[in-house]
Amino acid sequence: MRKSLQFFRSCLFWVVFLFSTIIFAPLSMFTFPLSVLNRYRFIRLWARFNIWWLKITCGVKYQVIGKENLPAGGMLFLSKHQSTWETMAFQQILPPHVWVLKRELFKVPFFGWGLKMLRPIAIDRSAGRRAVEQLVDQGIKKLTSGWSVMIFPEGTRVLPGKQVRYKLGGAILASQANYPLVPVAHNAGEFWPKHSFIKWPGTITVVIGKPINAFGRQPDEIIKETHQWIEAQMTAISDSSRWNR
Repeated sequence: MRKSLQFFRSCLFWVVFLFSTIIFAPLSMFTFPLSVLNRYRFIRLWARFNIWWLKITCGVKYQVIGKENLPAGGMLFLSKHQSTWETMAFQQILPPHVWVLKRELFKVPFFGWGLKMLRPIAIDRSAGRRAVEQLVDQGIKKLTSGWSVMIFPEGTRVLPGKQVRYKLGGAILASQANYPLVPVAHNAGEFWPKHSFIKWPGTITVVIGKPINAFGRQPDEIIKETHQWIEAQMTAISDSSRWNR
């Protein structure tokens, strides 16, 4: 009975989510004459609306711990990646930022159109070492222009309770850019699971860590410290009873 009710509530969410995406994506094209920041503010309205609608329909809320750890100015975020939720919610939780993502996402109808308007750091992952050079070059340019940069070091969404090796790209950027590295942990995958139609009610916890001093350090050392902090937080905020619903 509970699962049937949540399925119905999730249907309501998805119908409006898809409808809002179809509306916002073409409208975002008209923001082209505006600055990238103003485009970001417009497209963020879509994310804010859907996070609110998720709360109304599916009962998914969130809390943020450690927001006082955010320094002023641009910074580099290395975050856990479990769900689609964080790609929307972080737009209202964190300062304006661009994502590091695979270039293929631009080809996704509607979503990719709006995404491209934000000028993210789009990487050709088949380029090997050249992809890391693209990340560092574009990342430093974004940081020096006042934007923060969001990187998911796992490279893809990872199921709750699972751990994968963190990729070095973000740590290499952090070692060369004299900007704070801020780790972020969250358990969104327990409420908006990967590849799941149903969204489960409850409160997502987002934990923002204190900035890590990364400039001039070895990337292996940076990513090890980041991994240890994030996964320790995951142990503290996760609930295994919510992993296989």
